[in-house]
Amino acid sequence: MTTKNEIQALLRFLTQDAKVPLPAALSKVKDLQKFQLISPETLANTFLTKIQSIFSDEKQAKAVLAAAKRVTKKRSSGEPETPSPAKRSKRSTLIGSETTPESLETSLTLPITTISEEDLASTTLVTNRAPLVLAFAVTLIKYTMPSQPLSSCLSLAQAVVSANSRSKAVSIGLADKGTAAEDQGWGVGQPGVRVMGREVKVMKRHGYDWKEPIDKTAGDAPRDETQLEPAGSQLTLKQEEDGGHEETALWGLDLEALRSSNGPLVAGAQSMRSTGLPVHSAHNARAYLFKSFASPPADTSSVNSNKKSSAAAQKAEREDNLAKLLRALDMLYESWAHVLSIEELDRRAWSWYVAIRPDVKDGVAGWGGKGEVKLGKVLEMRRKG
Repeated sequence: MTTKNEIQALLRFLTQDAKVPLPAALSKVKDLQKFQLISPETLANTFLTKIQSIFSDEKQAKAVLAAAKRVTKKRSSGEPETPSPAKRSKRSTLIGSETTPESLETSLTLPITTISEEDLASTTLVTNRAPLVLAFAVTLIKYTMPSQPLSSCLSLAQAVVSANSRSKAVSIGLADKGTAAEDQGWGVGQPGVRVMGREVKVMKRHGYDWKEPIDKTAGDAPRDETQLEPAGSQLTLKQEEDGGHEETALWGLDLEALRSSNGPLVAGAQSMRSTGLPVHSAHNARAYLFKSFASPPADTSSVNSNKKSSAAAQKAEREDNLAKLLRALDMLYESWAHVLSIEELDRRAWSWYVAIRPDVKDGVAGWGGKGEVKLGKVLEMRRKG
């Protein structure tokens, strides 16, 4: 019988290594279990035809086989797939250190769940608004800028949260109008992208190559073309020096930090390291997500209501809640992604967030306030039919 940990590992492999969209990966778990193809090793040692019987898309089947062989080869050669906990803790607040792009992206992995849709629909979370915006934005960018690595998605999403927080602070009188770095001209001339209807300034990460080469022994599987040429001029900042079409990874620019450092902004080779760079940290954004989604208080009439959960249990519960929220958002965006333009999907994301965000008090009293978020409402906003 396949264990929960094995299913989690399989889903991580499919979504992160084989680049299978999460909804598609979830739908294939039972078939993969049926053929006992529950690990990269078992997939690497099977025939392409068997994988094609599960993944009807030939390109996707080849990509799965290629990724399985690549991961298996690494494991057999003793190459570490993830950074050690000691090394990871040292760079928990910096996107850099002496690491490879692949290990950096792996260190930012977000949780996945196999919960049924029925259970997902009955889930209620407790959070405040800022991390909910962050979750909406991170998931949205996967669909509107599919070529961006996870580190960029987190950094760009955090830039949106910071900009929204500043705007809110001004609107409720916690900050004076015109005092933000953006209002004072910091970031002028920098390129920008639009996320949830808001333009955020970005820094190009030239030379950051996080895409692994395809293993030619695995059927010459081509990369997913959506990873190479997403539609829409806002999605990609092209290399300007040579006029080429290679896509560039991005950092979300922290204009307040830029002002504090008194500029000027010097972009260039530091594609992974954020040390000294005025950009939003992907690791900090990830940590914010992991700690921000609690469960409603237990029923006081329960026999075990007086038992306080351990810190480890609360941490695990919050991680599980984050996985549920991200899956619900994935299902929402995926249902609309094939019928809306990228610009329209981006525009609607904010209205979807507003429809389910927690209710808090008006004005200063509600600043940072928490409330309930019902995932059933997220699922109800999916496209019908």
